[in-house]
Amino acid sequence: MPGEGIIHQHLLRSMDALIDHHGEVDTVTTTLLRPLIDQDLSIVFYDLTTIRAEGLSQPQGDHRQFGMSKEGIVARQFMLGVVQTAEGLPIYHEVFDGNTAETKTLLPTVKAVLARFPAIKRLILVADRGLLSLENLASLKDMHLESGHPLEFIMAVPGRRYSEFTELLEGFHARECIEPEKESLGERKWQDLRLIIAHDPIRAKEQQDQRQQAIDELTRMADDWIRKLDAQDEGASSRGRKLSDSGAKARFYHAVCDAHLARIIRVDLKSELFSYEIDERALGLAKQNDGKLLLITNAQDLSPQDVIDRYKALADIERGFRVLKSELEIGPVHHRLPERIRAHAAICFMALILYRVMRMRLRASDSSLSPERALEVLRRIQRHQIRLDNATDPVTGLSTMTPEQTDLFKALKVNKPLATHA
Repeated sequence: MPGEGIIHQHLLRSMDALIDHHGEVDTVTTTLLRPLIDQDLSIVFYDLTTIRAEGLSQPQGDHRQFGMSKEGIVARQFMLGVVQTAEGLPIYHEVFDGNTAETKTLLPTVKAVLARFPAIKRLILVADRGLLSLENLASLKDMHLESGHPLEFIMAVPGRRYSEFTELLEGFHARECIEPEKESLGERKWQDLRLIIAHDPIRAKEQQDQRQQAIDELTRMADDWIRKLDAQDEGASSRGRKLSDSGAKARFYHAVCDAHLARIIRVDLKSELFSYEIDERALGLAKQNDGKLLLITNAQDLSPQDVIDRYKALADIERGFRVLKSELEIGPVHHRLPERIRAHAAICFMALILYRVMRMRLRASDSSLSPERALEVLRRIQRHQIRLDNATDPVTGLSTMTPEQTDLFKALKVNKPLATHA
C-alpha cells in the first residue's frame, strides 16, 4: 500500500530537503499564485499570530522565544506573519522570533511581497493596530511599486495612541456622535495623511457599561477597606488579619492595574493613608474614545466607508489563522531546529493555500459545502485490495462514488481517481 515503510525520520529528512530548496519551492508557489491575483489593483492584508512551541533546548538561531501570546499569556513561541489577498488567498508567509516586536516585521514583509509580485500596478496594504509606528509610516510613504505607483496603505491606530488625536476627536464627538443609535463617519487630516474616524454607538455603550461596572466594583472594595481602616483606628476589632494602609494601597493598585483603569482610578501611593480618586477628565476622554475606530490611509480615491470596509475585511485573515490552528493543527510545535520550524510553517502555509483555493472553487460552483465538509465527503471514498485464491497479484479497486462526490471533484477541478488493477 502507498506510504508503507515511511517512518518519522523520512519525514524529517523531507523537511530538511524542503528548506534546502525553499527558494525554488517559493518560486514555483509564487508562479502558480500570480494568475490568481488582480494585477491592476491588489488589496493585501497582513497580520501576525503566535504559535506555541515546546522544548527547553536553545540551539543557535532559535526562533522559539518567550513572548506574549495572542491568548494573553507569556509562552515559548514563534511568530508567523501571513499576507493574503482580498479574496482570502495567502500569498506570502514569514517566521519571526517569538519575542519580535510586531512593528519590526511589517517593512521586510512588504518588501518581500513587492519583490515577488512586481507586475502589480497598484497595491493597497491593510494592517492591524499592532503594526503601526511612526517609523513604519515614514517608510511606507516612501515605497513605490515597479509601476511607479506609490504603495498605499490602510492602518488602524492602536487605542493607546488615541490621546494624540484628542483635539480632533473632541470636535468629531461633539458634532457627529450626538444621536445615540446612529453610526458616524468622519475624516480629518493628520501628517499629510487621511484620518478616518468611525463611531459605533452600540459598541460605545458596551464599553462604557463594562468600564463603569469595573469602576463600581473597585470603588466598593476600596470603600470597604477604608471603612475597616477607620474602624481599626477607632479601636474596633474584626476577624482575620489586621488591614494596613500600605497593604490596602498595594492590593488596590494591583487590582486597578489588572482592570486597565490606572489612568482613571488614581491611587496615592506616596500618602501614608490609603486613598484614591476618580480622574474625571481621564474618564471623559475614555468615554469619548469608546466605540471609535481610527484608520490612517494615503489612498485618495477611497471614500471613508470604502476605507472602513477594506479594513473590516482584515477579519478574514484572522479566520485563516484559526484554520491554521484548528483544521491544520500548526501548533504546538515540537521541532527544535530553526530550519525544521521554518519547514513546518511552510508546509502548513501551503496547506492553507490549498484550503483557500478549495474554498474559492466551491464558492464559484455555488456549493454550500465548506472545505472541511467537502473533505469529509471525499474521505468516504475507499480503495480496496483483494487477493483471490491461487492468484499471484492482488486486485485493487475503488468504492462506487456518489453523485455528491462526483460533483465535488468537478467543482474542485480535480480528476476523479480511477480504479486500477495491479
